[in-house]
Amino acid sequence: MNKRMMLIINPMSGRGLSKTALGSIVSNLCEVDYIVTVFFSHEKNPEELALEYSKGHDLVVCVGGDGTLSGVISGLLQAGVKIPVGYIPTGTSNDVATTLALTKDPSAAAKKIIGGTPTPLDIGLFGERYFTYIAAFGAFTGVSYNTPQSAKQSLGHLAYVFGGLAEVAAIVPRRTIVRYDDNVIEGEFIFGGVINSTSVAGLVKLNPNRVDLADGEFEVVLVRQPVVLADYAEILTSLVMQTYEGDNFIMLHAKTVSFDFEEEVAWTVDGEDGGKHKNVDIKIKSHAIEIVL
Repeated sequence: MNKRMMLIINPMSGRGLSKTALGSIVSNLCEVDYIVTVFFSHEKNPEELALEYSKGHDLVVCVGGDGTLSGVISGLLQAGVKIPVGYIPTGTSNDVATTLALTKDPSAAAKKIIGGTPTPLDIGLFGERYFTYIAAFGAFTGVSYNTPQSAKQSLGHLAYVFGGLAEVAAIVPRRTIVRYDDNVIEGEFIFGGVINSTSVAGLVKLNPNRVDLADGEFEVVLVRQPVVLADYAEILTSLVMQTYEGDNFIMLHAKTVSFDFEEEVAWTVDGEDGGKHKNVDIKIKSHAIEIVL
């Protein structure tokens, strides 16, 4: 009996998907024992498509950027559908694909999914909202959802770099109380991120030896407000060397984490607008999904 595959395609992701690439993806996926149903995220987004139509399928494959993957996973979890997810990355930064060492070649990615192995992946809960790889506030977190799609398609990754430079003047430290597991940290932070990835917007790299995507813990990164020029140098050195040490850079591991602010602070969740909040609670769902590697 043939298995059923749900193929969700975001044609606007990254610089767009050529007809040749799309044809190659569908052709490779149809060569095996699957009945493939194709969905395009036009009137309904990937989350809505997965939520409404994933039941009855044995595998879902998404073609797009990290936002597409995040939406598909969120839809599956809301629907209570436990099937493996294949990811063909065509976005601009592709942080999850970089972390998982997935090929960026659409045709090759399709072939690898067919012969791949479903592997557990931890998923985060930002309040009641699922996220795949990051929830963050502060410096540069608005770059992804504030960058026009037209700029992403024409400039690619440079759009994020330019967007980040434009945000430098707007960086504001936030007085924050951070509670993680049974510990508390308080301070003025210009960035806070709860991360399950080794790449953040393609701009920040975490040491892969210190990040496990299925260990039941997040990496929590906090950057204090620099006071003197030497502080900026220390932060940059820590990022480049991937040591995350010093008085201004804090890296923690935690199963649960909460943030309390004196005023509402804007967040990004998997590169999308996460809203403004004074209080945020984040939990991890260990091995919530399986992704094909």
